[in-house]
Amino acid sequence: MTEYEVEPIPGLPGMLPPGEHIVWQGSPDRRVLARTAFHTRAITGYFAVLVAWAIGSALVTGVKSPGDLVGVAMTAMLGIVGVGLLQLLAWGSARTTIYTLTNRRIVLRIGIAVPKCINLPLGMIGSVDLAARADGSGDLPLVITGTPKLGYLALWPHARAWKLVKPQPMLRALPQAEHVATMIAQACLAMNPGGRVTAPETHAHAVPAFAEAAAA
Repeated sequence: MTEYEVEPIPGLPGMLPPGEHIVWQGSPDRRVLARTAFHTRAITGYFAVLVAWAIGSALVTGVKSPGDLVGVAMTAMLGIVGVGLLQLLAWGSARTTIYTLTNRRIVLRIGIAVPKCINLPLGMIGSVDLAARADGSGDLPLVITGTPKLGYLALWPHARAWKLVKPQPMLRALPQAEHVATMIAQACLAMNPGGRVTAPETHAHAVPAFAEAAAA
């Protein structure tokens, strides 16, 4: 994991060596990232409940002056500011993230304040999971073999939730996620001919499905 200030190729730490070429590049969808990684909808709902509760309490006890509604206004303002900051973080994360698939590796260029590149050789990828959604977007967790030195906090939000001991890098909030999962699986198979690909299941309500490319 190395930090880079200058990129000769956007999303990559240096020029590609002979024989390596880019298969695909992409970035998270900002709106999907805000909902799924920063949970803006859940937090908006939480503050909406607090505001409704405060309004109900004020009506029950009686509103005698505008000052009695200060608590309601403060709660609403706190919610607006909080959700706005999360939206800003999601925008910054999506804007500074580039996922790159080559015929030899996957590179995650991530980081808002301090950009860094994480190189994952295809031979290290044991499987690629696909958590799909109804709109075609999805997340692609990568199961890494061996003992890679990857920190959960260094990866977040590009990490599978709750996998703290052995973090799993994740390509988040990708449009056309199933298509990207297929490309990664095919690239892994080219490096590991003994692997296999399992087609993702079809679900009407975006129940997580899986596309797997198991390394030999």
